[in-house]
Amino acid sequence: MTRDSAADASAFATGTGIGSWPGSSAREAAEVIVGELHRLPHLPELPGRGIGADLIGRAGALLVDIAIDTVARGYRVANGRSAVTRRAVSFLAEDVDALEEAWEKAGLRGADRTVKVQAPGPITLAAHLELSNGHRAITDAGAVRDLARSLAEGVAAHRAEIARRLECPVVVQFDEPSLPAALEGRLTGVTSLSPVHPVDESVAAALFDECVEVVGGAAALHCCAAGLPWALLHRSAFSAVSFDVSTLTADSLDGVGEFVESGRTVMLGVVPVAAPERRPSAEEVAGWVVDLTDRLGFNRAVLPGRIGVTPTCGLAGATPAWARTAIELTQKAADAIADDPAAILK
Repeated sequence: MTRDSAADASAFATGTGIGSWPGSSAREAAEVIVGELHRLPHLPELPGRGIGADLIGRAGALLVDIAIDTVARGYRVANGRSAVTRRAVSFLAEDVDALEEAWEKAGLRGADRTVKVQAPGPITLAAHLELSNGHRAITDAGAVRDLARSLAEGVAAHRAEIARRLECPVVVQFDEPSLPAALEGRLTGVTSLSPVHPVDESVAAALFDECVEVVGGAAALHCCAAGLPWALLHRSAFSAVSFDVSTLTADSLDGVGEFVESGRTVMLGVVPVAAPERRPSAEEVAGWVVDLTDRLGFNRAVLPGRIGVTPTCGLAGATPAWARTAIELTQKAADAIADDPAAILK
């Protein structure tokens, strides 16, 4: 590890959600999240509201001096402030207001609690935003750098605003669901004659480290797709990595272990995003976590400061009832690990 990225890694070593949430009421979402997640609540994202509220649409409210609009295939960089950008800004303002209201209602101003905010990562953003010529922004190295810089500046301002309004520490999560596909050259072009070449790992690493440096404080990368590049992440400035444990392969276990041994945190996605036939207990969820960490050979005494618990991915597709249950299980399992990891049975 070449950066002091472990300094605030323990902020992620608890139960939290990925970000997205079902429904369209920011107020209801914030009240549930603040009420259930007592160490690391997060700003809810409600993609069910439509354009401007999903992962890439959220970027429209965060990018500095870059606007977005919609086209048939998704989002495109726009000339001038568009209606889509204004819609994204409005949704984000609504979400922040709702979080602050829930925070005040719970009497948490000045409390010892950290909040997490989420944003698309620079690779995924460039993979899903079109340029004016119809090609993915990720095919243009200059556009990728400009988007990453604009994103980092916007997320830094967003983080600072939340910290000021809630009077609490704020950590950032960059969502990178398209990272493995981008690195492996699996993104498709607009035609077969315009392929999207693989992103070089050194380019991705530089973009990540710039974003972490500009944003300041602890930052995590989340990806629920298979094929995470653990060697790249180990060299990065990220304090934590969040992933779906079902995507792990035998080859990736060493990468997970080395990341944790570097003093940083892994956030294990173990709670189902849809209601299973039988609801697991919090003890069972905690057992799934320690089953993996036991296989990695970790002394359970290190788990409270190095292991977080999350749903396997975002909860936008869940029912409201299961979304609440999922984060309740997440928090209770994390609490059990923090209280006495040695006592948890697999």
